[in-house]
Amino acid sequence: MPPLSVPSQRATAADLASRIEQLRSTQPRTVVAISGYAGSGKSTLAKTLAATVEGCTRLRGDDFLDPTGSHRRSADWDGVERTRMRHEVLEPYRRGEPVRFRRFDWHTRELAPVEELPDAEVLLVDAIGILHPDLQGCFDLSIWVDVDLETAGVRGRQRDRSGGHDHDRLWTEVWLLNDRDFAARFDPRGQADLLYVPEDVS
Repeated sequence: MPPLSVPSQRATAADLASRIEQLRSTQPRTVVAISGYAGSGKSTLAKTLAATVEGCTRLRGDDFLDPTGSHRRSADWDGVERTRMRHEVLEPYRRGEPVRFRRFDWHTRELAPVEELPDAEVLLVDAIGILHPDLQGCFDLSIWVDVDLETAGVRGRQRDRSGGHDHDRLWTEVWLLNDRDFAARFDPRGQADLLYVPEDVS
């Protein structure tokens, strides 16, 4: 387990946008990791920042989830295809090269045809399990959506139910346990540069 550390500060969405703008002004390409427990609000924050910060594009974590691996118990979220994400997207993006990758298509249950990532100065990556040694050195800024595990699970189940999906068993038997074990092993909250608490979480 890595040594526990304490992120420097909590930040609002406006603070995060300002920090990303500062980074963008000093380098040609900036990669931002947005992570947190499943159900914490990673995607919502990523969408907010993508709409706020000029020159942004977003990479969805769901596009790099293995459907079998993401539905089984794992202490390091091995259902997240971190190696493919690193080699197909993050490394070529940081080198300033065109990025061609394949999303996982959840309708066909296989990888979709190759597509090109839009050219952008800032790449936002929102996903579980990315504040991990496999992706060390890939991010210029890392953000942890700071919602506790129990609350994140409640939010995630409510979101799924409202979308017509019954994933209660997966939440109870897999996803919450994976998040718990991953946090104990890798301390992603402590490794993040900044903490963000969604406005609808007290």
